[in-house]
Amino acid sequence: MFQPLFENLRTAGVPVSLREYLSFLAALKTGLATYDTEAFYYLARVSMVKDERNLDKFDRAFAATFEGLEAISAQDVLDAVDIPEEWLRKMAEKHLSAEEKAEIEAMGGFDKLMETLKERLKEQQSRHQGGNKWIGTAGTSPFGAYGYNPEGVRIGQKESRHRRAVKVWDKREFRNLDDSVELGTRNIKVALKRLRRWARDGAADELDLDGTIRATAENGYLDVKTRPERRNAVKVLLFLDVGGSMDPHIQVVEELFSAARAEFKHLKYFYFHNCLYEGVWRDNNRRWDQQIDTMDVLRTYGSDYKCIFVGDASMSPYEIAYPGGANEHWNKEAGQTWLERAREQWPSHLWINPVPQQHWDYTHSIGMIREIFEDRMVPMTLAGLGDGMRDLTR
Repeated sequence: MFQPLFENLRTAGVPVSLREYLSFLAALKTGLATYDTEAFYYLARVSMVKDERNLDKFDRAFAATFEGLEAISAQDVLDAVDIPEEWLRKMAEKHLSAEEKAEIEAMGGFDKLMETLKERLKEQQSRHQGGNKWIGTAGTSPFGAYGYNPEGVRIGQKESRHRRAVKVWDKREFRNLDDSVELGTRNIKVALKRLRRWARDGAADELDLDGTIRATAENGYLDVKTRPERRNAVKVLLFLDVGGSMDPHIQVVEELFSAARAEFKHLKYFYFHNCLYEGVWRDNNRRWDQQIDTMDVLRTYGSDYKCIFVGDASMSPYEIAYPGGANEHWNKEAGQTWLERAREQWPSHLWINPVPQQHWDYTHSIGMIREIFEDRMVPMTLAGLGDGMRDLTR
């Protein structure tokens, strides 16, 4: 019955195996998703998708598999499908609130509502617009879409408008995960996981199962062995552009910052404005009286750090190319000079730009920064971060 879904997943490039598909069918037989469309979707996804990068492909294949159901006429549904009364009742018990159940009673109860729906499916032969009886749109009938009735059954409507439907016949709230959209913290973490180098450090407080088995076999008695925890040993230096043209990007940069702090144990961060100059800071509220000498940062953190700049690179070209070009203070040395020092100190470097990549060619300063960073600039998308993390691991 669900073979088309399996075939569409393979066609879409989701590496689902026959074993995973059979596991999905076995789970269905146990009744895990018998009366719940959403549970069915998640059961299929957790059974057949093992990599979050394939979630978007899965959603597209899932949509393609069940595409066209909304085009089936009412009479076709009636002729082809006998909807069990028990199924309808269980769906109602699961999804309806106490208030909605009480409202249904105003029409004579759920049995009466379903009986009336079946009768009208039999009687109606064409699409209907407006009115208060037939199944259609923009009316006050209890059945249909884009109308209003306090005790209705919604059929063929994309989303709720009045949030008063007794039963949503075609509810589906699954959106594609696209690698070109702006990111959330969870998606950023998925991308940052590519930048990992595992090492064991700290106290030996983690059970070493293999070592315990080996020692026990050698000694003839239970010999418990422990070892340090396995941690991400990558060191990351993060420079964050703040203020001015970066204000529209505050949310996504905050999400990146939050994800980076959660993912990397060895993370050091500093703020700058527009371009790197002789001073950076850790607290934006005290950025003028508590600046940190950029040269001290260059001396303190070794070349084993991965250096990541986050900024829109959108500024006057003078701020990059000329002494005195900074827009808030007099800089003795050009911003380009400081960026080149950073690039030389940390050979593994990257610039992440929240400006959509298709707009980069319209801003001269973005091109200048890309040239200084030897074209190591990526957009702040899931695909862009994935590419950037791969570059940093080389």
